[in-house]
Amino acid sequence: MTTTPNPYGAELGDRDPLEALGETPGRIRRTVERWTDADFERSYADGKWSIRKVLIHLAQTELALTTRVRFALSQPGYAAQAFSQDDWLPLDGKSDARTALDAYTALRRFNLAMFRGLTAEQRDRTFTHPEYGTLTVWWVAHQIAGHDIHHLKQIEQASD
Repeated sequence: MTTTPNPYGAELGDRDPLEALGETPGRIRRTVERWTDADFERSYADGKWSIRKVLIHLAQTELALTTRVRFALSQPGYAAQAFSQDDWLPLDGKSDARTALDAYTALRRFNLAMFRGLTAEQRDRTFTHPEYGTLTVWWVAHQIAGHDIHHLKQIEQASD
């Protein structure tokens, strides 16, 4: 039913989203576990967010996108609101990188349990989004999994 291409579909490829959702946060943590506060202020490219900001963004996205899923699963006819990552980032912009990473990984464990427990009917539950049209809950699982991989590559690039 969803006709909109997933913007992070290429990053996920044909991988099982549950596998990627479970694995990527640990890969991110292992990549940065020995970093200093100064290391987190590095960027993966000129003019791009620091890795600290990427981690804040990951925590915020984990919160926002899975809240959409919960609304879609609990409210018939749910219509999501778009959000601007650039407007959201300053709201938590004073957070340190390790706090952001801890928030992201704790939320992921919680959300992964939810995703793993979904029935086929729940995975196929639809909702609307102002930019993407009609989406399914499972489309969002794929989106989050690919989004993680996208940012993991940036973090790995900054660690080189």
